[in-house]
Amino acid sequence: MNLLTPLLAQNNIQDVDGIPTPESSIEHVGSYWFPEQASTFAGDIDFLYMAILWISTLFFVVIIGVMVYFMFKYRRREGVGSEPSSSHNTALEIFWSVIPSIILVWIFYAGAKGFFEMRVPFDDAEEIYVTANQFNWKFVYPDGDVSKELHIVVNRPVKLVMQSDDVLHAMFIPAFRQKNDIVPGRYTYAYMRPTKVGAYRLACAEYCGEGHSRMRTVCVVHKDEADRKNTTQWENEKHPGWVNGERLFQINCSGCHSIDGTVKTGPAINTIWGTDERLSNGSTVKVDENYIRESILEPSKTLVEGYGATGTLSKMPSFQGKLSDAEIGYLIDYIRYLKDPSKFPDRDTLVQPPAADGTGATSTVPADPPADTKPADSQPAENTTDGDPPQDDQASDGSTDPKTDNQDQEN
Repeated sequence: MNLLTPLLAQNNIQDVDGIPTPESSIEHVGSYWFPEQASTFAGDIDFLYMAILWISTLFFVVIIGVMVYFMFKYRRREGVGSEPSSSHNTALEIFWSVIPSIILVWIFYAGAKGFFEMRVPFDDAEEIYVTANQFNWKFVYPDGDVSKELHIVVNRPVKLVMQSDDVLHAMFIPAFRQKNDIVPGRYTYAYMRPTKVGAYRLACAEYCGEGHSRMRTVCVVHKDEADRKNTTQWENEKHPGWVNGERLFQINCSGCHSIDGTVKTGPAINTIWGTDERLSNGSTVKVDENYIRESILEPSKTLVEGYGATGTLSKMPSFQGKLSDAEIGYLIDYIRYLKDPSKFPDRDTLVQPPAADGTGATSTVPADPPADTKPADSQPAENTTDGDPPQDDQASDGSTDPKTDNQDQEN
C-alpha cells in the first residue's frame, strides 16, 4: 500500500506498477494539444506555442499554394514562349522582409519574456530541496519534512533547489509547462507558482539509465499549508518501526528494488531475509542485520551474483551519512516484515511513550480511537476506557516487535 493512497484516490489517480500516475499522463484532460494548465506560466507558454504554430501554418499554406499556382500557370507548353521575368519589385521585397521581421521580433520578445519570468526568483518563494538519483525523487521542505512526492501550496511561489547524486536528470511537470535539467556536481533552480489544486505528473525527462521510465511521481498542489503539512509530516515515534522503514524504502530504494519479486536494477527484497545469498565471488552470506547494514553503507563490498563482479563498483550508491543507524534499523524491520508480516503490529498502530514518571511499559493502541475516548492526558497511560484491560507490547500473534524496545530506549 502506498502511503499516499488516500490522497491519490481523492484526486482520482491510478497506481500503475506501484507508481502514482495521474489521469493527465494517460489521457489529456486539458485542451486537444496539452494537459490542463496549473501554473502562472502555462497560459503564456501555450499561447506562444499556438501562435507560432498557426503563423507557421499560414505561411506554409500561402507559400505552397502560390508555388503550386505558379507551377500550373507558368508550366512549359508547346508553342507558348516564356514571359519576361521581373528583376526587381521594391514594394514586394519590403513586404516580404519587413512583415516577417516584425513577426520574428515579436516571437523573440514573447519567448524571452516568458523565459525570464521562469528564471527570476520570487521574493517570497518557499525553498524546497530536490535530490534526483537513479531512480528516485526526494523532496526536503523548510520544516524538515521529507517525501518522494512534491507537495506545494496553491498560489504560493516556490523555488526548487535541485541536485543530482549520480547522472544527468531533468524534472518535468507537464501541467506547469516546467522542465529543468538537474546536473551532477552543481545546483540548478526552478521557479513556479501553482494556480490549481490537484495532483499532476512529475517525471524525469532525461534518459538516465534502464529504469528511467519508472522515475516518475506526482506533484500535489494543496489548498493550504495545513493540508500540505498533514501529508508531509511524519513522526517516527508514532508508527511501528516497519512502517517507518516502508516510508524510507519508498523515498530512497523503490526505484531500484521491488517488493513483489520483480528483478529491477537491484534484487527484490520481499523474500531475502534469513536466506543464504550467493555472491559474485561464489561464496554465500546469510541475509541478517549485519549484511543489510553493510549493503546499505558499503554496497560495493559484496555484490550479489548477477549484479556485478567482485571488485567492481556497485550500481547502488552508498548511503553513508545519508541514513542514520535508527533509519537503517527501520529498513531492516521493513525487510523482516515483508518476509513474515505476522510477527509485526498492524500498520494502524501507534506507539505510546512511557508514562511521565518513567513507570509502565510502552503500549500500542489503535491509530484512530473512538470519538468518545478521553484525551490521553486526562487518565493514566496504562488505563483504557470502558474497563478494558491494558494492551501489552505484543502483536496480534503474541510476538514482540523488536522496534518497540528500541523506541523505548530512544524515548
